[in-house]
Amino acid sequence: MAENTDVVVIGGGYAGVMAANRLTQRDDVTVTLINPRPVFVHRIRLHQVVGGSHDVVVDYREVLAKGVRLVVDTVTRIDAAEHSVELAAGGTVGYDYLIYAVGSGSADLGVPGAAEFAYPIAALEEARRLRSVLDDAPATAAVTVVGAGALGIEAAAELAEAGRTVTLVCGEVLGPYLHPRVRRSIAKQLGKLGVTVLEGPDTKVTAVTRDAVRLSGGRELPSRVTVWTAGFGVPDLAVRSGLSTDALGRLLTDETLTSVDDARIVAAGDSAAPSDLPLRMSCQAAGPLGAHAADTVLSRIAGEQPASIQVGFFGLCVSLGRRAATVQLASKDDTANRFSISGRLAVKIKESSYKGLLKHLADEARKPGSHTWPFKDDKRRQLLRAKRAEAPVTRTARHLTDS
Repeated sequence: MAENTDVVVIGGGYAGVMAANRLTQRDDVTVTLINPRPVFVHRIRLHQVVGGSHDVVVDYREVLAKGVRLVVDTVTRIDAAEHSVELAAGGTVGYDYLIYAVGSGSADLGVPGAAEFAYPIAALEEARRLRSVLDDAPATAAVTVVGAGALGIEAAAELAEAGRTVTLVCGEVLGPYLHPRVRRSIAKQLGKLGVTVLEGPDTKVTAVTRDAVRLSGGRELPSRVTVWTAGFGVPDLAVRSGLSTDALGRLLTDETLTSVDDARIVAAGDSAAPSDLPLRMSCQAAGPLGAHAADTVLSRIAGEQPASIQVGFFGLCVSLGRRAATVQLASKDDTANRFSISGRLAVKIKESSYKGLLKHLADEARKPGSHTWPFKDDKRRQLLRAKRAEAPVTRTARHLTDS
């Protein structure tokens, strides 16, 4: 009889659930998913929690394979030498392989007064807290959204559509990822909703007070409620556990998503930095990376060489309230181009993406190993070769593969 293999997955988001489900292909693999919450958070709808139009909570029974053991707890440390993780509630869980899928959250705000007076919304609890603050604020209260990436744009549009007076402070440009042509289109749609958009080098936030936001150009904006969406960070679990990370704290891996420190640790999703060239933090990358991380573990169990990642992008879907959206199209290497989709079709695409993400997870739970992704990035190998040519041989570089 074959020996059983214990695999622990840390993090129950898009990447972690996909990985856990996919691992159930083998009957001789026991899968444990450790997550701080007893429910799945449909994170790309968090701006709708802020706007009061969606709850985003999904029962794990809808997306997680029945064979996966769910442990509701927080991992405080990974002991790679002992092949175990320590839990906040006490005790440890051992593993033969570990998938590190802890995701991302709000970045260190780093601006005077922001931690005290601004409201980040990268996590469920943060979004719910802001929703409560908005419920208590007068309908005419000035709302400032800091950060003009996709989350900032969506939050500003959602709040403006609900009747709030919203100013979107970009820091530099609106939607840095967007093609200029698409950026102009989104700015026009935000204007129709009544959002005031402030762009340019003088719009960096230098301080936040209880009732105002100060900008680098010297301007001070009245702000009864300040929403913070400027950047994402990752949990420091890998750093605290003595594992190699990039500057942001993502786990450094090779192109198979295997840690440069330990072949029994594999990363997926926002917290992975393959070859120190991480993919854009996104649900588009999370699902394929979760599936690939599981495939890497399954290959090692089978005594086979894991494959290198091949993950591309189609672009970026941005909702602009409940009745409008824009789909920014991109090359497979995630470079935005001049083409976009708007109107009713864009709304349908955005809504289908919400449902599609959950369906992908549910389908993988029902039929593990079935998930595929159509977008591949063949240019990544060029980036790897360029990186090797520029950098001296290091421990990380010796682990790179592009076979």
